[in-house]
Amino acid sequence: MHKAGFVNIIGNPNAGKSTLMNAFLSQKLSIITAKAQTTRHRILGIFNTPEAQVVFSDTPGIIKPEYALQERMMDATNSTFEDADIMLLIIAADDDGDLDENTWKRITNFDGRLLIVLNKVDLSNQKDLEQLANFWQKKLPNTEIWSISATESFRVLELRDRIVSLLPNHPPFFPKDQITDKPERFFVNEAIREQILLRYQKEIPYAVEVMTEQFEETDKIIRIRSIIVVERNSQKGIIVGSKGSAIKHVGIEARKALEIFFDKKIHLELFVKVNKNWRSNHTQLQRFGYSSSQKK
Repeated sequence: MHKAGFVNIIGNPNAGKSTLMNAFLSQKLSIITAKAQTTRHRILGIFNTPEAQVVFSDTPGIIKPEYALQERMMDATNSTFEDADIMLLIIAADDDGDLDENTWKRITNFDGRLLIVLNKVDLSNQKDLEQLANFWQKKLPNTEIWSISATESFRVLELRDRIVSLLPNHPPFFPKDQITDKPERFFVNEAIREQILLRYQKEIPYAVEVMTEQFEETDKIIRIRSIIVVERNSQKGIIVGSKGSAIKHVGIEARKALEIFFDKKIHLELFVKVNKNWRSNHTQLQRFGYSSSQKK
């Protein structure tokens, strides 16, 4: 009998959700930086064995929205409660932050299987880890608690095996050779945005969106033209840098990452465009792929 199910990964920013999903898949699908709110979209990563298919779902970190973009990000996170067979609540072992009231309500009303995953145990000590585990065990007494380190691959495969064992009997939801639900252009956009998150400070990374206008693939090369969208002319100047030096470095590092991802030579052109206040413009957010859930 074949098993298949949706396993949704939620948690506060910097809990290590994306690192964990990449570790489950042994492949980098979600971008990773030290900055909060790195993940903006819900990304599916599909793990297959002959007998099972696990559809992992990485989501934006749980935050209190302050503008329209963050509202759409939380819509993506909240939607995961509606289709999950298993929910992984990721808690950083070095973070004592609690969850907001709305998330608590959704968790307590969730009728699937919930696992608490204490991540980054390599950054904690045994005493603090035991206290954290006891705290969550009291809050959610009927829940399994796992202690792992996604970056150190500690107990990640054991957790994945446990997840497979909990899946319901079901045919595969996706073809067995499919690893994600996102198109190629999405991963181009994310590779570029990752470099911006790594290289720029303060508000710049959060005011940026990326669109890929051209993606032409031949046997030997992929030719890509992408637009970096910012909100103000001053931000455009910072992204470009003196004589184009800053955007050149972004392009070089993004190209390297994309050549690894696609296993093919990449020709990448980058341009910068100003789109004022796009983060608060619902029409622009829809254009950039941030759909709004009607269910709250």
